[in-house]
Amino acid sequence: MNRKQMWIGAAALAVVTILVVVWRHRTENADADPPDRAVPVAVALVKRGSLTSSLTVTGAFIPYQAVDVHAKVAGYVRNIYVDYGDQVKAGQTLAILEVPELAAQVAGAKAGLRRATDAVTRAQSDIRRSESIYAAYHAEYTRLKAASEERPGLIAAQELDNAMAKDKDTEARIESDKAALAEAESQLGVAQAELQRLTALEDYTHVAAPFAGVITKRWADVGTMIQEGITSNTQSMPVVTLAQWDRLRLVVPVPESDVPMIKLGSKVQVHVMAMNRDFEGKVARYADALNAETRTMHTEIDVENPGDAIKDGMFAETRLVLEEHDNVLKVPLQAVEQKDSAATVLVVNSEGRIEERRVALGLEDSDQAEVAFGLVENDRVIIGDRSQYHAGEKVQAKVQPEISPAVESGQQGVP
Repeated sequence: MNRKQMWIGAAALAVVTILVVVWRHRTENADADPPDRAVPVAVALVKRGSLTSSLTVTGAFIPYQAVDVHAKVAGYVRNIYVDYGDQVKAGQTLAILEVPELAAQVAGAKAGLRRATDAVTRAQSDIRRSESIYAAYHAEYTRLKAASEERPGLIAAQELDNAMAKDKDTEARIESDKAALAEAESQLGVAQAELQRLTALEDYTHVAAPFAGVITKRWADVGTMIQEGITSNTQSMPVVTLAQWDRLRLVVPVPESDVPMIKLGSKVQVHVMAMNRDFEGKVARYADALNAETRTMHTEIDVENPGDAIKDGMFAETRLVLEEHDNVLKVPLQAVEQKDSAATVLVVNSEGRIEERRVALGLEDSDQAEVAFGLVENDRVIIGDRSQYHAGEKVQAKVQPEISPAVESGQQGVP
């Protein structure tokens, strides 16, 4: 046998040896595998806790209050002290109007008041004089009457009658003077009221801020003719537009299905996307009626605006808590299969086999559901795709860590 044949024989022997080793290894492994091999499966534990149903909505900010500030009297703008963006306090003077005819009317009213005051003074003097004259005539008549009664015939009847007439006449004059005083006092009241009216109108030449806020628009300049803001038959131009920004209203639309669960006074977190900041707000009011087109309810959230950081018209997102249950059994929604009105889950029992159980669900949030019956605490439910598992199958449960709640989808926009 030559060398070449020897090498060929050795190679063939080595191949046969390798094939035998591989065959024996596969045979041993096959004998070691159990006939009912457990398949790994991801499960979640049924736990107790709080469950909240919420609604995430987006809305826009509007001023808490905004007004066009008009003048109550017509006149020319003599001075204007504010412009766009100026912050003003309540009662601060924004502009002063020039009304020459009003100044003349005030001067006339003051003169009328002085005249009425003098008339009252004269009437009071007339009363005092009349009372003095009456006192003298009354005393004289009383003496004559007493003497006549004591000594009849001593006093002539004509003299006694004249004394009595003067007594009655001076008494009547007092009443007349008192009536004149009452009329003078009435005229004084009219003059005072007229002066107060004109003085009030004169005060209105100083256009003041009704509340603290920011000037969002200036309509007039020095010399601009301003019409009376109370005149209904003219389109009067405002002096400025004022808005309150230290507190804002966030207007959000609430869908019809969630309207019954909105609660006044609820505290909410408001996230302003443009600033990437959160602010605290409160559900302050709602329309209590649905918009016929959008089927949503106008709802307002009051938000404090320190430093006027938030601007009118900015968009913000808020999460409204609709319903909250404490100490309830919770199961991941991805473990539940719902067909028609029935809901089922796959449970891995104590023997490691799959059971299909029917459950009744309660409150749901974005990724969990309340279980009313069908499960107990620490039951292991299969999560994920259920199509590859069937009841009675032997599995190896792998408990998955809890998943943080996902951000709710289906946000509502501004109507």
